Amino acid sequence: MLSHNLGYPRVGSLRELKKANEQFWAGTIDRDALQKTARKIRHQNWETQQNAGIGLIPSNDFSLYDHVLDTSLMVGAIPERYHQLLDGKSNKELDLYFAMARGYQKNGLDINAMEMTKWFDTNYHYLVPEFVKDQKFKRYSEKVLLEFEDALQKGILTKPVLLGPVTYLLLGKEKEGGFDRIDLLDSLLPVYISILKELAARGAEWVQLDEPGLVLDLNEKEKLAFLSAYNQIREAFPKLRILVTTYFGPLEDNLAIATALPVDALHLDLTRGAETLPQILGEEAFISSTKKLSLGVVDGRNIWKNDYQKSLEWIQAAVNVLGEERVLVAPSSSLLHSPYDLELEKNEAVLTPEIKNWLAFAKQKLNEVTTLARLATADYAIDSAFLDNQKAITSRRTSALIHKPAVKARVSEVREPDFDRQNAFSIRQAIQLEKLKLPLFPSTTIGSFPQTDEVRQLRAQFKKGTLTLDEYETRIREEIVDSLRWQEGLGIDVLVHGEFERNDMVEYFGEQLSGFVFTQNGWVQSYGSRCVKPPIIYGDVEREEPMTVKWSAFAQANSEKLVKGMLTGPVTILQWSFVRDDQPRKDTTFQIALAIRDEVVDLEKAGIKVIQIDEPAIREGLPLRKHAWQSYLKWAVDAFRLSAAGVADQTQIHTHMCYSEFNDIIDSIAAMDADVITIETSRSQMELLDAFAQFNYPNEIGPGVYDIHSPRVPTVDEMILLLEKALKVIPARNLWVNPDCGLKTRKWPETEAALRNMISAANLLRESVAVAG
Repeated sequence: MLSHNLGYPRVGSLRELKKANEQFWAGTIDRDALQKTARKIRHQNWETQQNAGIGLIPSNDFSLYDHVLDTSLMVGAIPERYHQLLDGKSNKELDLYFAMARGYQKNGLDINAMEMTKWFDTNYHYLVPEFVKDQKFKRYSEKVLLEFEDALQKGILTKPVLLGPVTYLLLGKEKEGGFDRIDLLDSLLPVYISILKELAARGAEWVQLDEPGLVLDLNEKEKLAFLSAYNQIREAFPKLRILVTTYFGPLEDNLAIATALPVDALHLDLTRGAETLPQILGEEAFISSTKKLSLGVVDGRNIWKNDYQKSLEWIQAAVNVLGEERVLVAPSSSLLHSPYDLELEKNEAVLTPEIKNWLAFAKQKLNEVTTLARLATADYAIDSAFLDNQKAITSRRTSALIHKPAVKARVSEVREPDFDRQNAFSIRQAIQLEKLKLPLFPSTTIGSFPQTDEVRQLRAQFKKGTLTLDEYETRIREEIVDSLRWQEGLGIDVLVHGEFERNDMVEYFGEQLSGFVFTQNGWVQSYGSRCVKPPIIYGDVEREEPMTVKWSAFAQANSEKLVKGMLTGPVTILQWSFVRDDQPRKDTTFQIALAIRDEVVDLEKAGIKVIQIDEPAIREGLPLRKHAWQSYLKWAVDAFRLSAAGVADQTQIHTHMCYSEFNDIIDSIAAMDADVITIETSRSQMELLDAFAQFNYPNEIGPGVYDIHSPRVPTVDEMILLLEKALKVIPARNLWVNPDCGLKTRKWPETEAALRNMISAANLLRESVAVAG
C-alpha cells in the first residue's frame, strides 16, 4: 500500500534555519551561507523520509519564512509598495522576500510588512496575500522547480507540493473594493499551469495541490471555482497525477465538489474529519471511478502515539470498498505542526520514560505511516509492531498519572455566578478612573521586553546549576529594576516587569502547573524564525502554588507607577500546548481557568491593581465551520470570565489578542467583559476597528499602533495617524496607546526608538484633544 507525506518541519531539528535567518538579517552571514543551511535541512528531511520508507516524498514543503509568501512570490503577487525593490536580479529576490515578510527600512526606503494571520485554526502564521482589482499574475520565483531539481540530483523523485490556487485566493485579502478575489482565478491559473508544465517536463509524476479551503464554509461561486480550476488543470495535463489534499476538518457540504474534481487522488484528514470516510465510501460516483483515496490517519498536529487499531479499522473500511491499490496512507496534514524527533529527548528528568512512550514526533510519525501501510496488508493481530503499539496505548489509558479527582470535582462545582464580576463595566470604569488616576490615552506595553542573549544565558546557567538560586534571582531583580526605571524615563503610564524570568508565555506557566510535561527540543515553527516549544498536557491541571506573584509584587514595590501583573489565559494555554485527547477540550480549559483564577486573586491580594490575562488564541481556536462556533465560543468565553471574575471592581483586567478577525465574533469578545482589550491593528492599518465601531464595543481598547513583528521603527506621525483613525470609532476616554504585541523578539535599540515615538504620539494626541476641548 502506497504511503506518502504531506510536508515536513523546516526549521531544522535544532532550529538551524532560525539561527541562520537571524544571522542573515543581522548581516553576520551572507545569502550563500543562508542558502547552504537551507539546502542542508532539505537534504536531511528527504533522507529521513526516504529512510523511513515513505513512498511519495514531498518537495517545496520547505520555506525560508512562510509557504503562502512563497506562493505569492511564485505567482508574482507582489504588492505595489515593494515594486521599488524589483530590479530583475535573481540575487535580489531574497531582499524582496524578507521585505514582504518583515518590512524594509534602509537605503532611504521605509516599507511596511505584509499582514500576518493564523493558518486556519493552528498556531502557525502566514503572510496574507494582497489583491487589487486589476491584479496581474506572472511567474516570478522558480523555487518549486529548483527544489524539485535539487532532490532529483540526490536521486529522489519527489512529489512537489503547491498551495492550491483556490485556497490561495481564499486566504488573501482584497485591498480595494469592487471585486471578489475569487474572480482572479482565471488570471491566476495560467501561472500554475506554466509551473506544472515545467515540473512535468522535468519528470514529476505526482504533484500535491493543497486545498484546505475545502473544509471551510464556501458559497456557490467558491465551490464552482474548485471545479473550474481543476477542469482546466486536468485538460492541460491529462497524464500528470494530481493529488488534492484537504485537512483540518471534514468536507461536509463540500463533499460532492471534492469528489467531482478531475484528479487522481483525494486526501482526507480522518483525525479531524472521520465522518467524511463513510460518506465518501457511500458515493457511487467515487466508488466507480479510478480515483485513489489518501487517508490521513496519523495526526500531523498532535504528539500522541497513533492507535494502530483505530487507524487500521479506517484503512480496512476503505480497502473493503475500493481495494488496496486505490488506498494511500499518510499523516492527516503536513508535519510542520509537530516537533522533529522524539529521539532528541534524552533527559528523563524532563520527559519521563512512561510519558515518552505515549508520544510520537514528526520522525516517529513517518514510521507510523509506513508501518500502518505494511500492517494493512498483513495479519497484524500477531505482528510485534502492532502489539507494542497497543501496549503503549493501554499504558496511557490506565496510567495513574493522569487523573486527579479533586480537580475534576472542582470543575464540576463551577456555577454561573463564578463567571461574573461584581458589577457591570460602566460601574467598574468609574471606580477604576478614580482609583487608578490614569491620564487620557494611557500608554502601556503588552508585557515582554527584548530577551537578550545575556538574559537567556542567565536562565540557561540557572537550569544547568552554574548559577545558584540567589545569584539568579539577584540578576533578574536587577533586570526588572532597570526596565522599570527605563519605562519611567520614557513616560509610560502602566509599566510591566519585562518577563525576564520567563522562557515562553505558555511554557512558563505549564512548568508550574501539574498535568504538564516538557521537552528539550520539541520546537515548532510559529512564523518565520519564531519557534515555540509547546508544553504537553497529559493529565488533570492544577496550580499548587503562586506562579507570578513574587516577581509582580517585587516590581510594584519598586515603582510608584502601576505595574501590570502578566498572565496567559486558559484558552491560549490550551491552544498553544499539545493537548490531551482523552477528555473534552472544554474540561481541560476549565481546569486551567481555575488555576489562573487562583493566581489572579493572589495578585490582587499582593497589591497588583492592573492584571493582564492574554488570550491571543481565542479566535484561533474557533472551529472552521460556523455551525460549531456557538458551542466553542460559549465555553471559551466562560473560561476567560472564570479566570478573571474573582477580583474586586477596582482591579482592572486587561486582555490581549493578536492576528484576529473580530467582525464575526465581536459579541463574544464583548462578552469576555475585560476592562481593557489590546489588539493587533497596525499591519491592517486599523481595519480591525471597524468591527468594534459597528458593534459599539463598550469597554476600553488599545489598538496596537506599531507592528512589533517587523524591525522597522514607525514615525510619530505614522502612529498619530493610526490613533486619529482609532478616535473616529473609539471614545477618547476608552482609547489606550500600546504596541500590537509583546516585545520579546525585538532588539533594544529599535524597541526604545519605537516606544519613544509611541509616547510622543500619545502626548501630542493629549495636547490636541485638550486644545480642541
